[in-house]
Amino acid sequence: MAFTKSKPKSSAPTSPDLLFRELPRRKIPDVLPHQQTMMQKYASEAENVKDVALQLPTGSGKTLVGLLIAEWRRRKHKEKVVYLCPTIQLVNQAVSQAENKYGLSVVGFTGSRKKYSAADKAYYNQGDRIAVTTYSSLFNTNPYFSDADIVIVDDAHAAENYVAKMWTLSINRHAHDQAALHNVLSSIFEPHLDSTTYSRMTGQWDSVSEIYWVDKVPTPILLKIHDDIVGVLDTYTKDKDLRYPWSMLRDHLKSCHIYLSTSEIFIRPIIAPTWSLAAFNKPKQRIYMSATLGEGGDLERLMGREKILRLPVPDGWDTQGVGRRFFIFPSLSLEQEEEVTLRHSLLKRSKRSLVLVPSDHMREEIAEDINDNLSLKVFSAEDIELSKDNFVTTENAVAVVANRYDGIDFPGDECRLLCIEGLPKAVNAQERFFMTRMGANILYNERIQTRVLQAIGRCTRSLEDYSAVVVTGDELPDYLSDPRRRRYFHPELQAELWFGVEQSKDKEISDFLENFEIFIENGADWEAVNQMIVDYRNEVDKDSFPSIDQLSDAVQYEVKYQLSMWSHDYSEAVSNAESVISILTDSGLRGYRALWEYLAGSAAAMSASEGHSSFAVKAREHFLGAKKAAHGIPWLVQLSAASESNTESTLESKVNHNVMFQVEKIETTLSNLGMRHDRNYSKREKEILEGLNDPSKFENAHKLLGEHLGYDAEKIESSASPDPWWQVGLKCIVFEDYVDTNPQSKLDPTKARQASSHPAWMKENVLSCKPEEVEIIPVLLTQVDVYQSGAEPHLNNLSLWKLSDFKQWAADAMALVRELRKTFSEPGNLVWRAEASEQLQNKGFDIDSLFSYLKSQNARTLMTEK
Repeated sequence: MAFTKSKPKSSAPTSPDLLFRELPRRKIPDVLPHQQTMMQKYASEAENVKDVALQLPTGSGKTLVGLLIAEWRRRKHKEKVVYLCPTIQLVNQAVSQAENKYGLSVVGFTGSRKKYSAADKAYYNQGDRIAVTTYSSLFNTNPYFSDADIVIVDDAHAAENYVAKMWTLSINRHAHDQAALHNVLSSIFEPHLDSTTYSRMTGQWDSVSEIYWVDKVPTPILLKIHDDIVGVLDTYTKDKDLRYPWSMLRDHLKSCHIYLSTSEIFIRPIIAPTWSLAAFNKPKQRIYMSATLGEGGDLERLMGREKILRLPVPDGWDTQGVGRRFFIFPSLSLEQEEEVTLRHSLLKRSKRSLVLVPSDHMREEIAEDINDNLSLKVFSAEDIELSKDNFVTTENAVAVVANRYDGIDFPGDECRLLCIEGLPKAVNAQERFFMTRMGANILYNERIQTRVLQAIGRCTRSLEDYSAVVVTGDELPDYLSDPRRRRYFHPELQAELWFGVEQSKDKEISDFLENFEIFIENGADWEAVNQMIVDYRNEVDKDSFPSIDQLSDAVQYEVKYQLSMWSHDYSEAVSNAESVISILTDSGLRGYRALWEYLAGSAAAMSASEGHSSFAVKAREHFLGAKKAAHGIPWLVQLSAASESNTESTLESKVNHNVMFQVEKIETTLSNLGMRHDRNYSKREKEILEGLNDPSKFENAHKLLGEHLGYDAEKIESSASPDPWWQVGLKCIVFEDYVDTNPQSKLDPTKARQASSHPAWMKENVLSCKPEEVEIIPVLLTQVDVYQSGAEPHLNNLSLWKLSDFKQWAADAMALVRELRKTFSEPGNLVWRAEASEQLQNKGFDIDSLFSYLKSQNARTLMTEK
């Protein structure tokens, strides 16, 4: 008989937890009490709420809760349900658990929509089964799942890049097929940028610190060049993948922001406009599931929703963690070469290891190092994307994965060693700009913590799991070992970090290895020391991040602001931005408040450009308000200067602008050298101070001194080139280091002529010095105070800095930076910036003070002829 008999109608009980008992194929008897509590709370409080978030810690059975709610709604309301996962691997994992563990019939959709089977599509479209798929299957310009009734976002903390990617255009200078576009856009920006910024964005400024540099095209400038940008992007994205995000941004470019870095031009709105994607906006309900939801509105910012109802973590899970982690901080005791040796030894002692790194370049380096020095099989992210079976069944294996800190889980004996190298706090140019240029670190406290928690938890997915976590690199060891940040973590993690830091001090490689083996053995010896972690956990509490309530209250207006901007309702956008400003009153939010003053000014400028003349006044007021809200942000000072009519005030702004740029550079240097110990800092300090006493090393030490003090310092080895030069903004000091002499030597005419001609060489060869307004002074640095006949004509425009005076100045300046370092925590702290700025100016180490002093030291006046 070919006809299919109709199936009996499925019914739904009053709560999703009761449904589980009706599934005959399930392999576990019932849901756990905390799962039951969460599902009953959902059924009674959130069934008809548009946006609801469920917080369920790792290891608490989050997937079962999400799938049961999905199935309950499908049966009760005959709804089409889409369950989203970050990766293909997690889609396959969720489908396997549903079918083989929970007794649920679901369909998984991965890969190209062209390959979706007709049967699976019918199951979903008829509402007969839940669809499990990736974020990218819904967040794209032509989603197949365009008419779901319910969308469940699993691991919502991991959604940010997948969601924002739809409305993000990144043009990479190094990508072969994007280089021409980058060049053309750079030429459009060039007339509106200072020469230093232009040289940085085009890769003409060679400095290690430049990889962290980021700037932004001010919105008033964007309005002027808007049509040019649109025309270029229309032409250059036609046959490239860039056309997809550009199609989402094209009609809303004025609502976006353009960020510049040494590697890319990055265009996106502040908040992803998810309301413009019908597949995400039209469903009856969106359910977000995560181990970490946060309290300050970060989920709303990530998902572009004004309000999300949160169902909090079940009782008991707020104190006890998931599994046990033994943290190892090698850099607290070992030199960098020793850290590599330790990593080799740990990898050889482990059946399987996972190494997480922030870039493909670093992945290649570490994979090559393992292949060359260890007899281990190396797996890449691509090798484990579809299935991790091959990896978890191979002994003596290492998975080295770049740019993936979530979505890869290795519970149980699958992996007991996790190495995390260089996890960055900011993952894109917008975040980096907010943190380092706007002093708005506080906005990202929860987001950074979530990323860290996801990274360190890859191998501890349930209560019985345990893994060693080796933390190396620059930012992450500082972040995790800082006791000032520790109190914001879960009590269990606080205790694990405290224990890890204490056990990493004053240790040899052999000590680390012995402790690792005790931990992995997980026997009586470890049981004894584990009690130390438990005791510490029981004594501490988790604190809320500062200003969290105000950030939470403001987020609805932030989303409304972006909605108004996207709809080209700029006057309404100003009103919403002003609502945000009125809420952000805490002193710790000054940088973020300044950002919103700027955004209000930008929206007002757009409204004025459309004929609403009264908003021109509002634009000026808000731009000036941005400057006043946070004096330590040079980017805002530079922008607001154009709004000031008082000449004296404008000149004062330029002075502050210079010293604050120095402070930003000092922040970058201190951050790069690390704060968890003095070793790297002292090494750099020694290199500078000892180098200034060694003629063969003097020039390099001189350049490093400039970098250390926040100057743009450079040295080019070419014919007739000067020695180091220091520059900040429109002021440049170019040196002739005439130091390998004795005090009785005389300055000959050739050396004098060479030194005095350096400004002309700079104007000809250094992009940042080409503009007419850049002032350059040549400085002769020497212990010689006598010149030969014929040198006199070249000394009139040359400054003299006696070598002994310079060395004392350098020692005093280095001492000040060391003193400032004692109170430095991270880039963007506006209180620290104000103190550093004041100290630099008071002691004459800023560019303006030094410039004035050196201009007064005329070589012709100070030297004598003999």
